[in-house]
Amino acid sequence: MTSLATTSSLYDLDFDGLQTRLVADGILAHHTKAFWRALQRDALTDFSTKPFSPPLEKWIQKNVGSGKIYQIDPLHQVDEIHSTDGLTRKFLLRLQDGQVIETVLMGYDHRHTVCVSTQAGCAMGCVFCATGQMGFVRHLRPGEIVAQVLHAQRVLRQMDPRRRLRNLVLMGMGEPLHNYEAVIHALGIISDVRGIGIGPSKIAISTVGVVPSILRLAAENQPYRLAVSLHGSNEEERSALVPASKKWSLAELISACRKYGELTQNRIFFEWTLIDGQNDSHETALRLIKLLEGIDAHINLIPLNPTGGYHGAASERGHAFQRILREAGFPCTFRQRRGIDVAAGCGMLKAEKRPRA
Repeated sequence: MTSLATTSSLYDLDFDGLQTRLVADGILAHHTKAFWRALQRDALTDFSTKPFSPPLEKWIQKNVGSGKIYQIDPLHQVDEIHSTDGLTRKFLLRLQDGQVIETVLMGYDHRHTVCVSTQAGCAMGCVFCATGQMGFVRHLRPGEIVAQVLHAQRVLRQMDPRRRLRNLVLMGMGEPLHNYEAVIHALGIISDVRGIGIGPSKIAISTVGVVPSILRLAAENQPYRLAVSLHGSNEEERSALVPASKKWSLAELISACRKYGELTQNRIFFEWTLIDGQNDSHETALRLIKLLEGIDAHINLIPLNPTGGYHGAASERGHAFQRILREAGFPCTFRQRRGIDVAAGCGMLKAEKRPRA
């Protein structure tokens, strides 16, 4: 039997990588498209009923599956809970090494969005985030990120075969830009039109402010949307909530954002989690306006999913905050507060499960 150390995940391979493997084993290159479609677009886990060419069928039978050279990343669903509105489903998924991550499927009018994790745990330590309170365990491989999208895709098709995923946000457990190489590789697979085909403009990478990786995104002109979790309008306010600001100061972060905007000409989405009495005052809004002056910015206000002693801002105060920003000319919207009843804030379901375990 093949050991795990010598087993490769097909989900780690992009189209060219899969084609290289097939050609090396004597399969004609043009057969790659049919296998890629079954693996990625159709999200199949059992290929026995799929009509492939005889050479490809024999290759799959010989090489793909448990104990063979190649496998697909097994995600064991530990738990699934539904919101009362019927629009949000949260999955607790166990990886092959026993680590547990979260994936959320969210329904909106005429579209569905999947929110995926990029790490087991997180090293950033944001004090209002359930994942940040757990600490860092390890990075996810590209295939483990892709596998979450495919899991959500299968669930969505069971709900209605006509539906497909339209949007992807990397806002689950972990800091995506702390796992840069794996994330960019996974997004190349996910956005491939021959497979899952979620367009780059429909993919958002959320970061707490990993400055070197923001500058790298800009230098490489990556086509994905950038969402920066800001939460504070000065160094003191932000560092109290986001420990990473001690490594990359607010001034460094804003400078990187300006550079990103200059090089890519892309709008930046700034995420602002409203925390009652901490970052939702009139004075804070005015500082934020001055901080983002000259940046093509859209500000998303997020009422906090309560965790660890932090409470969501009262809506009246939050809307006053929004009005100030809009009057200054910044597009500013409230992100829909989804899945509180299913612990949809990242890390919350895993945190609830840990005491039981």
